[in-house]
Amino acid sequence: MDARRSPDPERLAGALAFAAEAETPWSRNLDRGLATDTRAHEPRWNEVLGPTRARGGPSGLILRGGERLVQWGEPDRVDMAFSVTKSFLALLTGIALGDGLIGSLDDPMREYALDDGFDSPHNRAVTWRHMLWQTSEWEGTLWGKPDLVDRNRQVGPGADNGRKGEHRDLGVAGSFYEYNDVRVNRLSLSLLQVFRRALPEVLAERIMGPIGASASWAWHAYRNAWFEIDGRPLPSVPGGGHWGGGLFISCEDLARVGRLVQLGGGWEGREILPSGWAAALREPCPVRPDYGFLFWLNRGRRAYPSAPASSYFMVGAGSNVVWIDDDLDVVVVMRWVASDRVDALVGKLLAALG
Repeated sequence: MDARRSPDPERLAGALAFAAEAETPWSRNLDRGLATDTRAHEPRWNEVLGPTRARGGPSGLILRGGERLVQWGEPDRVDMAFSVTKSFLALLTGIALGDGLIGSLDDPMREYALDDGFDSPHNRAVTWRHMLWQTSEWEGTLWGKPDLVDRNRQVGPGADNGRKGEHRDLGVAGSFYEYNDVRVNRLSLSLLQVFRRALPEVLAERIMGPIGASASWAWHAYRNAWFEIDGRPLPSVPGGGHWGGGLFISCEDLARVGRLVQLGGGWEGREILPSGWAAALREPCPVRPDYGFLFWLNRGRRAYPSAPASSYFMVGAGSNVVWIDDDLDVVVVMRWVASDRVDALVGKLLAALG
């Protein structure tokens, strides 16, 4: 793609028509959908603990050079973002590191814990880096959900998720990649403990406000996810919407956050993310090279074959996708596209943009 070229109007119209027709088969009643999504598990593991919101239709927008090139659907509509939320935890981890609240990503998390979640011999070696790469192998139960619900979980193109929730012997921290929600929620609780403030407050103050995001977004906790610090009960927000909650946010605000990362963490002359953190987000996991710090990478064009290998993504179920490519100088937000049609949409948009 040449950022100086104008898009092909006919191809762009075709790509947007494809986006509208490629809508996810998910029910628009997400509360009903979430309650049945993990029907293979015990009912107590399926319980929706956080708020949900009926979704809209396919929506999105494209920024090129930071300017809005095109939009479709309802880009200002606030919807659940699901595991896109995980990438926001990575951004906040960088801020905690820059503030000196975390000394090193390779520090054991037990050194910062205000509870006993890392006291067991198995969990004592878990570091912040392990959590960001989803290789922690952390064992335990959090907010009523055991880590077993995530064992043998696979995501991505061609992934077989049929054994999700079956027992798997855990290895040492760092030895095995496994996409998860329970362990990411443990990361969120640990960040709450180092900031000693609710993470939505930190996000608003340190990121969303400075980049001019709207006031429409919200980050919801489960009803039972509260932790007391300094005599105050604080909500511990989840890193996704699998059991409800998580980020409720518009395409427009997601695009701003994507642009912040693309710019290296700076915004209008102000450093928002610590120097080097935006690049660090793309440090590949040794045992899953197409995964960074809660961001998906396109190394080997494994995640989305139609996108350049230089692309990286925030991805949530639904599909909710924020596609970033520094070389192409684009940020693309795509929402409620059927998971098996996202790559085709990527290819059509690339062809249209030239």
